[in-house]
Amino acid sequence: MNRVRRLLASYGQFVEVPWREDAAAPQRVIFCVYNENEELRLRSKVDEFEIVTRNAGHDWQLFDLTDTFAIWLSSQRYAEKYFQQPSLLVTLLPQYLSYIEDHFRAFLLERAAGGNCVVALQGVGSLFGLVKAKAVVDRLAPMVEGRLVVFFPGTFENNNYRLLDGYDGWNYLAVPITADKEV
Repeated sequence: MNRVRRLLASYGQFVEVPWREDAAAPQRVIFCVYNENEELRLRSKVDEFEIVTRNAGHDWQLFDLTDTFAIWLSSQRYAEKYFQQPSLLVTLLPQYLSYIEDHFRAFLLERAAGGNCVVALQGVGSLFGLVKAKAVVDRLAPMVEGRLVVFFPGTFENNNYRLLDGYDGWNYLAVPITADKEV
């Protein structure tokens, strides 16, 4: 069985466990951690994560971050200037985080994602070098009434998450699900 299938099996076991109603927002986050080289394979299996979730009696919504930076940047008044001088983006990147937050909030309202819903976050690797994944999760998690599943291309070791194995890791209260370890 390949790593993505093992990750799916581990996720399936976890999502079937009854949810605690009193869990704080950071405790309602689930990180499905996978090797960044498995990105395409994982994306081809996202529908199976949905099936497993629905079979466990939960709703499912998928929010994709992949194209958000390109859409946001192209909507900026001085977009061409930023393309010519990317160093100018540093002062603008906090607005990108707010853009993600606003679109995520609208997404949840449009989809009526309630307390029994798993909201999956795909495309987290596209944040690399722009904003910290931790900052995005910290902002989005409190908005999700059910569970936030973060498809996370990177590593989890000693309670630390590392996106694309590139940054120093950070500690987070989320439940880690990996292909190599039982939950």
